[in-house]
Amino acid sequence: MPDGARRGLFHADEISPTDLAKQIATLDQQNRLPGIPRLRAWTIAVLGLKPGDRVLDIGSGTGELARLLAETVGAGGEVVGVDPNPGMRAEAARRAPRARFVDGNAYGLPFPDASLDAVTCERVFQHLDHPEKVTAEIARVLRPGGRVVVTDTDWATAIIHPGEPEIVRVMTESMRGGVVNPQAARRLPGQLSGAGLTVDDIGSQALVQSPEAATGPLVRMLGRMAVDRGVIGAEDCERFLIDLAAGAENGDFHMSVTMFAVLAHR
Repeated sequence: MPDGARRGLFHADEISPTDLAKQIATLDQQNRLPGIPRLRAWTIAVLGLKPGDRVLDIGSGTGELARLLAETVGAGGEVVGVDPNPGMRAEAARRAPRARFVDGNAYGLPFPDASLDAVTCERVFQHLDHPEKVTAEIARVLRPGGRVVVTDTDWATAIIHPGEPEIVRVMTESMRGGVVNPQAARRLPGQLSGAGLTVDDIGSQALVQSPEAATGPLVRMLGRMAVDRGVIGAEDCERFLIDLAAGAENGDFHMSVTMFAVLAHR
């Protein structure tokens, strides 16, 4: 990918303290949308976790999924979250005290071979340059019969309405350009299979934004990123924001993207 196209890409270990607070707020806003809790409930159900299981959450973020996993495996189990950002790990430890959070990244998981009963990984693969290396790591740390659910977004499914067609087209393309691996979700079954895992099921949910998002920080951030990357001018960006706000006020607003979750076992 050309350097210019990579400007503004997300890297968890490079978040400044100021941006960390914004990132946490954005994650919290997304977590309140129905699609993510539904996929997390599906994840826990299909993993078939038992008391005493040892579970890894890759890219644990604010610890919300790890908290649910820890509640499921109980006091005799263990949930470990891996995240490269110390501020995010501190926030996760505050929210999920029954889980443990360690420094690390998906390319080199700090666990022995065949040591885990289950692995989860949510909204990480879209940020990976080499996702096949991570599926190989997941396969390595899972015990025989161990299970994994990888959840991610396919940004080609993004819908924005209303707006001038050309501006909307540019903005949806800009959303895809904001991550290294924008079509991560559709490739998950093949990548997990390529690592020697057996794919068992696939779930999906549309992540539908509320009308309040039309004037909220997420939309403003998307506009700012598009202007910063030079894919849209400030005037067109302002028109985009005005059109979305008007649509929300009139009950004519839709903004969504589809997430997919893939269950596999070793």
